[in-house]
Amino acid sequence: MASQYRKLHNWNLNPKDAIKMQKLLKQRLVFMEYKNEPEIVAGVDLSFPSKKEGLAVIVLLEYPSMRVLKYVSERVEINFPYIPGLLVFREGPAFLKAWEKLDIKPDIVVFDGQGIAHPRGIGIASHMGLFIEIPTIGVAKSRLYGWHEDVPDEEWARSPLKDKSGNLIGYAVRTKVGGKPIYISPGHLIDVESSYRLIKNMTIPGKRIPEPTRIADMLTKRLKKGLF
Repeated sequence: MASQYRKLHNWNLNPKDAIKMQKLLKQRLVFMEYKNEPEIVAGVDLSFPSKKEGLAVIVLLEYPSMRVLKYVSERVEINFPYIPGLLVFREGPAFLKAWEKLDIKPDIVVFDGQGIAHPRGIGIASHMGLFIEIPTIGVAKSRLYGWHEDVPDEEWARSPLKDKSGNLIGYAVRTKVGGKPIYISPGHLIDVESSYRLIKNMTIPGKRIPEPTRIADMLTKRLKKGLF
């Protein structure tokens, strides 16, 4: 059976209405401790092979072994302009099309992007978490929003990422010595500490990026090159 999701809004919004929608949806986000251990986790990568085409890849992995079980992909036409902070309106439709192809629902979904570490507190991991109603985590390679102290050059050293009011919204984390920090923030139905714990368990020693999004990224690059 294909994975289902809630249809919370249409995607043919102009940027002004898209911002209004983000502010409304932010109020629905829920954060809680994730006490269980997942059995299956998903990694999501989204890219743009061309100016008008979006590509989404979702890979399913066994936890905690990180053994790849399967993956799905989808290409869609892109109509929304590139605007930082509103990328979900370019990437979301492709993700949901790929999501419909899954016949197994994961317990956790990890996005290559932001959770609540976002100017309006609702990056793609949070936004899509509301659609799929499954705990989601954002893991970004660069900082979009928030501030933090320097992260020590030690494996799994972390520095709290805070918003302008001083609220904790995630962690800047150095996953390996000499590597640039990654930015972990909860999406929906999970909290900051649980997000950090799970991402640490999903990362192979010596790798900067956790396996779910690292493998999804590898698959995306191969698909763009027509290697499958």
